[in-house]
Amino acid sequence: MMRIPSLLLVLILLSSLGCQVMGDSKANPLDAILQEYAYKALVKPITGTIYNATTQLPSNFTGLTLSALRLRSGSLRRYGVPNYNEFQIPKGFIETPYVKRLVLVYQNLGNWSIKYYPLLPNYTYLAPLLGLVAYNGSDLSATNLSYHNLNGGADPIIVRFHDVKSHPPGILPKCVCFDLFGSSHFSNVTGGNTCSTFQQGHFSIVVQSTPPPPAISSLPIPPKESKSSNKKVGIIVGSVLAGGLVLVALSSLLVLWVLNCKQTKKIQEMERAGDLGEVLHMTSVGNTKAPAASLTRTLPTIEHEYAP
Repeated sequence: MMRIPSLLLVLILLSSLGCQVMGDSKANPLDAILQEYAYKALVKPITGTIYNATTQLPSNFTGLTLSALRLRSGSLRRYGVPNYNEFQIPKGFIETPYVKRLVLVYQNLGNWSIKYYPLLPNYTYLAPLLGLVAYNGSDLSATNLSYHNLNGGADPIIVRFHDVKSHPPGILPKCVCFDLFGSSHFSNVTGGNTCSTFQQGHFSIVVQSTPPPPAISSLPIPPKESKSSNKKVGIIVGSVLAGGLVLVALSSLLVLWVLNCKQTKKIQEMERAGDLGEVLHMTSVGNTKAPAASLTRTLPTIEHEYAP
């Protein structure tokens, strides 16, 4: 016979005990009382019919709404519950430990929410606390029953709240879930009034009373940053103006240089033309030299050959 290591044996025993605790957890005092009154409304119940059990509650529970729904386990797994007040249970959920029939008890705690389920500091309820709890439905006269777990669904249970208070702008509301063992869990709200879960328990929408401090990125720009920006703009504008003035001065100098070049060229052309002209002969007249014309090229001609 093969011997099982002691550590593995301890793990198997702990796992077995854990399953028994999960499947046989006792209800808290409020759930135990509400289960008893909910079962009183199930007199010859029809499977799949919702029974209002609010009228069964004593007067000291005014403001609380209670109902019960008896189902076959197979029907819950194959069809789910499309509409059970604010809850929508998809197909595929099974209960553990297995029973042939189970009862889903619905609770709307109303103004009792904060009394039985106090929130963390700085949190406020925006909607009444809604409960969904599963019990063994074989004996409808039983009291102080243990919880039955719902699990195995591929899609989550949807909780769509009808009455949600407005909240301050800039603060995101949260879904809160109180499981059957006293722990609280937060998740995101979808569509403004909808939460989702894969377990039974008590659900609501909450918001923080004191908003968190703003992020660093949302802080306004300090005045020093504005002055620095103005200084940079002034430097850029001054540089553009100075550049414009320099460009105008260079353009003026270029025009003057072109004009000067044209005038110099004209003078040079005139001097060159003078150098290429006819050279006059010089002659001495006393102590002075003066230009003298060359010999007459064309001799005068008498108009008539014979003078009168």
